[in-house]
Amino acid sequence: MKKDVPGLTLRMATADDAVILNDMIGAFAAYERLPNQSTAEAVRAEFARKDRVVEAVLAFLDGVPVGFAVFFQTYSTFIAKRGLYLEDIYVKEDFRNRGIATAILRSLARVALDRQYGRVEFTVLLWNTIAIEFFETLGATPTSAWTTYRLSGDWLTRLAKDSQ
Repeated sequence: MKKDVPGLTLRMATADDAVILNDMIGAFAAYERLPNQSTAEAVRAEFARKDRVVEAVLAFLDGVPVGFAVFFQTYSTFIAKRGLYLEDIYVKEDFRNRGIATAILRSLARVALDRQYGRVEFTVLLWNTIAIEFFETLGATPTSAWTTYRLSGDWLTRLAKDSQ
């Protein structure tokens, strides 16, 4: 992948990168004030699956892991094309403001275009004004007409049981 920052290497993650990726997932969860239920074993298992749906780009600066992006394929009925959904992007605090996140996003844009996807989408926590400002400098626009909903835990289980 293209280098935008001297000493920066970007590459696709494999199951062998589970510990590196999980360590950064933990740091990212702490930054976003969210509980982290991820383990290196779970990451390794998912990335080792033949039918896995998730991919990740890892960023290394002079060989040191400094960031990642996790993404997966989506589909839009309204444009009749696949898309790339950016689940998470993170750069370690000591390495921010060096162009690393921009380089990661450029690599994801290239993946989307190479695969003939119609768009790249992601969500941002409303309190994270730094991320919002960053994404907007790259031309990203909010889709304020939509609100994200989630079914999980007991509610997901109850709904599934009601369908039997």
